[in-house]
Amino acid sequence: MNNSVYILKDRAILYVNGQDARDFLQNLISNDINKVTDSSSCFASLFTPQGKFLYEFIVVKHKSGFFIDCEKAQSEEILKQLNLYKIRSKVEILNLSNEFVVASFSYEKYLTIEKSKDILGFTMKYREDPIILDPRNKNLGARLIINLEKLYLSLKKLELKDDNIEDYHNQSHKLGIVPKNLNKLKNKLFGIECNFEELNGIDFKKGCYVGQENTARIKLKNKLSKRLLPVKIIDGKLDEDEKVYSNDIEIGKILINEEYPFALIKLSNENFNKDLILKCKNGSFKILIPEWLKI
Repeated sequence: MNNSVYILKDRAILYVNGQDARDFLQNLISNDINKVTDSSSCFASLFTPQGKFLYEFIVVKHKSGFFIDCEKAQSEEILKQLNLYKIRSKVEILNLSNEFVVASFSYEKYLTIEKSKDILGFTMKYREDPIILDPRNKNLGARLIINLEKLYLSLKKLELKDDNIEDYHNQSHKLGIVPKNLNKLKNKLFGIECNFEELNGIDFKKGCYVGQENTARIKLKNKLSKRLLPVKIIDGKLDEDEKVYSNDIEIGKILINEEYPFALIKLSNENFNKDLILKCKNGSFKILIPEWLKI
């Protein structure tokens, strides 16, 4: 049994509250807010009107409003963006990052907790605080969103031991899910190219939201030719926005070059072969295709 817990200090918690909170989020985010209940949470994104990626987060029901569990480096911008769309909506948007923290622990450990269910996004209360089975992929484990003052007592009761956050980031990267540096993706690719459909982050049956038209068109017309994929460096170094070559043919671009690198790769190109070593100006690397991505 893995009793490790990762205190995700690089995550922030925003809170959207008020009588219009549900409708307000429904009109903006890529997923259906009606999936979010006391027992279910969802992964979602905010796109540009053209459908380009801006921000991603996990939405969790909390009291009369919603927690937005997002990367800390994006939190102030998300707050600003939500306030921009607020106009006359009766909503209050708060940054609660000084009060709440996100802790992640293994899927196996989650299953040992009473009342847990093996359903992506399943949410239950543990001493008043939500525990969520990650809605993207169960191998990312479960998340506890908790008041900082109660954190260590709850971890003790759950018999969890604080471990190195880099192990969590490595696991996420290996799974093909971007762990950090999300700002490097902003405006550089379509949200659907981030594999959000496979990560349960886009609902194609819900009504309008920002960027919905292009997202639906790419899906319906089968025009999804590029994918965001994790990279394993073989030699040298990678530079952000560097072109990627296979057999001297350009097939993509490095988007995240540091620590946990990702590239946008044109899979439909006849020169793409997942087993080949790919090159960019100062380095060579291999693409890792996660098991959950059927391509």
